[in-house]
Amino acid sequence: MEQKREREMEENGKKKGLEGTGLSLPKNLHGNLRSASGDEQFMEILSAIKASKSPAVINYGSSWCQVCSLILPEFCRLSNDFKKLSFVYADIDECPETTQNIRYTPTFQFYRDGEKVDEMYGAGEQRLRDRLWLHS
Repeated sequence: MEQKREREMEENGKKKGLEGTGLSLPKNLHGNLRSASGDEQFMEILSAIKASKSPAVINYGSSWCQVCSLILPEFCRLSNDFKKLSFVYADIDECPETTQNIRYTPTFQFYRDGEKVDEMYGAGEQRLRDRLWLHS
């Protein structure tokens, strides 16, 4: 699956997902951070979250959003601190069908037992850390 995604990005000549932000992002040490580069892949990620029933957080952002660009490196760093949570980044421009109900960027949605239990709009490192602690 990952190879297919890389091929599609090469064919299009444009990187997508976290790689497409152009930001220098911290490495994910626990493998609990995923990025959706299209609607199909995002649907697969959502299905996996619902099936696993493990806690998860989804960061809906966009490459053109300055606030998203400011909080995304911290989101990546926090994925290393909260290794029991699944972290997902979805760019609203790359996943237009599945993110059409997202009205503000960044938006963070928190899942537990396969169901959305909380939502946070906007950025704020301490606010995000507190919510992650609450849902981990």
